[in-house]
Amino acid sequence: MIIEGLERFDSPGKGRGLRVTRPFKVGELLFSCPAFSHVLSVKERGCYCEFCFTRLTLWQCGKCKKAFYCNVKCQKGDWAMHKLECSAMVAFGENWCPSELSRLVARILAKKKMQKERCICEKMLLIGEMQSHTEDEDNEKREMTEADIAGLHRFYSKHLDVPDHKELLTLFSQVACNGFTIEDDELSHLGTAVYPDMALINHSCLPSVIVTFKGTSAEVRAVQDMKPGDEVLISYIDLLYPTDDRNNRLRESYYFICDCQECKSQSKDKAKLKVRKQRDSIEPDVINNMVRYARKAIRDLDSVPPPSELLEMCEQSLEEMGAVFDDSNVYMLHMMYQAMGICMYMQDLDGAIRYGEKLLKPYSHLYPPYSLNVSSVYLKLGRLYLGLERQSACTSALKKAMAIMEVAHGKDHFYIEELRKMIAQK
Repeated sequence: MIIEGLERFDSPGKGRGLRVTRPFKVGELLFSCPAFSHVLSVKERGCYCEFCFTRLTLWQCGKCKKAFYCNVKCQKGDWAMHKLECSAMVAFGENWCPSELSRLVARILAKKKMQKERCICEKMLLIGEMQSHTEDEDNEKREMTEADIAGLHRFYSKHLDVPDHKELLTLFSQVACNGFTIEDDELSHLGTAVYPDMALINHSCLPSVIVTFKGTSAEVRAVQDMKPGDEVLISYIDLLYPTDDRNNRLRESYYFICDCQECKSQSKDKAKLKVRKQRDSIEPDVINNMVRYARKAIRDLDSVPPPSELLEMCEQSLEEMGAVFDDSNVYMLHMMYQAMGICMYMQDLDGAIRYGEKLLKPYSHLYPPYSLNVSSVYLKLGRLYLGLERQSACTSALKKAMAIMEVAHGKDHFYIEELRKMIAQK
């Protein structure tokens, strides 16, 4: 089986890869890939259909009262997967708490048992051939995997033939390294899925393509003009951060470091770590200490205190870092983005707009072209302006979001249709 316009090859220094066999223009669809298995995040239940991830839900599972669907057709389509959880959710009640990774692995195991032939999403790579990194995991990662495996046994063993421990370790590692987070138009987490053919795509901090989602299917579009022989490359991580931070993240999550041109030249690092202009130059030690402070402050946000405390932490960090860092420094931007999200959660529209507007210019400069990180901020601001009846600002922001999203999502995506309607109504 093949995908027209693409071929699998041995990528120098990277192993298996995917490259194009014909030219592709910016915004052109390389291929679309249905999910082998997918799972909706628990926190999105009731907002999205469990089967197709459509935003509107009308139909509720009569037994567990937790799963929602567009209609009876979607409910029937999902039953083979939902039955793995339905009775267990009723039996365990509030104690039902498998991780999202365990939920996805359970569905993969069930799908593999039902599978009679190669899946349409395995044209170039079988799910069992996906890369595993069990031998590279440290003790902390292994402990987390063991906890996920325990959760799988606890919540799914009644409806699932669970393979031996070694096979489970491999599968959990494969899914952790090759799974995709499905996100909405504002980059909020909707769920997780695996796409075997997409697992062939290697990483670069200068990506040639972008992955977006239409329901539970993944779509790959060019963000650079591509000529025959060019490798299909996506970014596995957020590209805002400087080279050392990016490679630390890649090493921790994917067990490699990147040697793309951007990582070799570090050409954007100076702009990403910009310091505030002062009469006397700032000593390198002061800058290095502030970078360490910034990284710790970012980690501290993961402790998830109440929103009001989180906002206070962001504001305190911004004040501390602002003595050394310019407002366009990526650690300042990280805190501003967090503060924007907290203000939105707390219904402080003016506060969210104040932070969001500070992000736009540096984001547009520091992210690659057609970045969804940029379009999502324009989109959030457009909707915030709408809430405050700032019509002109709303239309301008939504148009800028749409210009990026038409390339990334395609002009026929329902997100684009929604945006066109919103702009027309203005």
